[in-house]
Amino acid sequence: MSLNDALLVLPQVPAAQARRSGVATTQRVFSLLLHRILTFDLKPLDEISEGSLAEQLGVSRTPVREALARLAKLQLVDIFPQRGTVIAPLRVADLKRSQFLRESLELGLLRRALRAADRAALVGTLRGEIAVQRTMADIGDEGRFYGSDELFHRCIASSAGLSEIWADISDAKLHMDRFRHLMLASVETLPVVVAQHERIVDAIEAGDRAGAEEALKIHLRRIFAFLPPAFAAHPEYFEKGGLAVVDPFWFDD
Repeated sequence: MSLNDALLVLPQVPAAQARRSGVATTQRVFSLLLHRILTFDLKPLDEISEGSLAEQLGVSRTPVREALARLAKLQLVDIFPQRGTVIAPLRVADLKRSQFLRESLELGLLRRALRAADRAALVGTLRGEIAVQRTMADIGDEGRFYGSDELFHRCIASSAGLSEIWADISDAKLHMDRFRHLMLASVETLPVVVAQHERIVDAIEAGDRAGAEEALKIHLRRIFAFLPPAFAAHPEYFEKGGLAVVDPFWFDD
């Protein structure tokens, strides 16, 4: 995709509106670009220009430069001095690291939630989200389904007494989210996710720590089964060198 084509996916934002916004300009630019990258509106290896982005968004080059630096730190864009900036290709190493961080944090939260005095309330809340997910799956609303999916996991963090840690998990799982947008919509049926959530909740309700941990691991690691078909469908999105196969059991202690 050419530079101009890549920029066409970015909406026009009037400068006056940007000035009136209570949200910091850099954060607005960062959030916009992050969303476009995660949802493949900006595809791997698309070229992006600091100057052209600033013009498109009606902002100066400084917030664009700062937003791109944040995205580079997250390894979502690659900045090449004197050459320009491109959307980072999909790297299995990034997914592997993202999975390790998220799984480690969520398993710790799950153990604390299992010991919480309000475990029964947590079970009721999670079953409520499962009911929402089942409805969204029936009508094919993937956006609201995955919104409920996110809330499902956040509820466990809240029950563990560490709701504020979700910001760290959100950063840790960015590469998982990116791969998910590419793969799951086309190769995974939403009822599979519902069934996995049900197994997690059943184990929590029974106070079965081993069962709950195993159900959560299966749920979070499902993404690795979809790497081969995703690579077959979009090899151009992946880092050069072919696809590295990941054994899900690598993440076990």
